[in-house]
Amino acid sequence: MERDVTETMVGFARTVRAAGGAADPERVQAMLAALDHLEVLDPSDVYWAGRLTLCADPDDLARYDRCFAAYFSGATVRPGRRPPPPVVVRRMTMPDPGAEAGEEQTGDLKAVTASAAEVLRDRDMARLSAAERAEVARLIAVLDAGAEQRRSRRFAPSPTGRLDPARTVRETLRRGGETSLLRRRTHRTRPRRVVLIVDVSGSMSPYADALLRFAHAAARSGGRDVEVFSAGTRLTRLTRELRHRDPDAAMAAASAAIPDWSGGTRLGEELKEFLDRFGQRGLARGAIVVIASDGWERGDAALLGEQMARLHRLAHRVVWANPHKARPGYEPLTAGMAAALPHVDDFTSGHSLAALEELARLVAGAGRRGPRNSSGTGNSGSTGNSGNSGKGNAHA
Repeated sequence: MERDVTETMVGFARTVRAAGGAADPERVQAMLAALDHLEVLDPSDVYWAGRLTLCADPDDLARYDRCFAAYFSGATVRPGRRPPPPVVVRRMTMPDPGAEAGEEQTGDLKAVTASAAEVLRDRDMARLSAAERAEVARLIAVLDAGAEQRRSRRFAPSPTGRLDPARTVRETLRRGGETSLLRRRTHRTRPRRVVLIVDVSGSMSPYADALLRFAHAAARSGGRDVEVFSAGTRLTRLTRELRHRDPDAAMAAASAAIPDWSGGTRLGEELKEFLDRFGQRGLARGAIVVIASDGWERGDAALLGEQMARLHRLAHRVVWANPHKARPGYEPLTAGMAAALPHVDDFTSGHSLAALEELARLVAGAGRRGPRNSSGTGNSGSTGNSGNSGKGNAHA
């Protein structure tokens, strides 16, 4: 039990540090020492032991509260509001070419500030250093990647909506047959299921780690409504491995479970396996399916097109994230992308932190570029929706 408590609290300290807190090793040791004298099963004791040891200044208190709620109750943790220290850049004024040789230049120097985190947001992950990758990983860990809400078949009491006859009759009987107030009800809402399929082949190796960390953030935000798979030469289910609350532990478990890391790509065969094995269980039906891949298909591109059409008929929305889309002059000319794009609703990139934030908005339904095109023609370009192959809004 002591070992489990230590691992749990060290994982919590990592979460606080990933969110920007001052949870250095000395403070972690102080927290563990404090817990030796407290009741570890009492949430209040654990909360105050961590707050008094892991917080260095008043700005850490709100951050600590968010991390405590996220780690021990599954709530969504958001990054703190305090911006990183600004980097001051001196910009020299250019001399006036029309001035005379002996004339004094009186131009002022202007101070320009730039946030290091803001610079990292738009940097391609394939060009980051190890320290920059670690910083981006910490920012992804606190990313809110929750899914959009859908209407449930179940009802809940509401001040507005349709009439609730059963509750109205019960209320009337309690009042001796006098009807004083009509009770109403409305549909409940619940998160829509999200399925993420991450390409871990050799051509995706610069981006696979960040995309899997994004999948971990989505699994943390969406709970049981999120399923994660890796795709390479075989399909691997990673949902259980990415349930771990600590991002580093989750990534270590996922890496150990993937047998085909940096191998080839057979997306058509793996999509067929996914639909044959899990489509019958309803994982794809009415779900938001995110495929993160560069589209380099070593198998039959026609098979990929057939399975994408099959997936598109089942899913509520299909999102494809291709890191190469952000490169200047990119055109989806590979056989895999050409076969898949007619059955894709949103075509985006996943090459940077800003691109992953955009992907999170698409999953949440806030970044949609418009409704599906019921004409079935689609848009195979790199900027927006492809159409719906005659499906309409059957799963809306």
